[in-house]
Amino acid sequence: MDDPLSPDQLREILDLLGIQPMDLVRNKEKIWKEEYAGKELDDDEIILAMAENPKLIERPIVVKGKKAVLGRPPENVRELF
Repeated sequence: MDDPLSPDQLREILDLLGIQPMDLVRNKEKIWKEEYAGKELDDDEIILAMAENPKLIERPIVVKGKKAVLGRPPENVRELF
């Protein structure tokens, strides 16, 4: 949160996770509901929204080498180790 990810970093993480940008969005966040919900956004616009508003990024994300998982549920992290 203190050092936000760039759009390129987010794309790399999405590739490692093997998911679409919308799958990484915390769509219950106030900013999502107020600024983005109900709009037709393409992947680049969603990535930019997350880069500009890090609260929108589902977390934690655990990266090890060329693999990444969402840390919720915690069992996902065990897959990396």
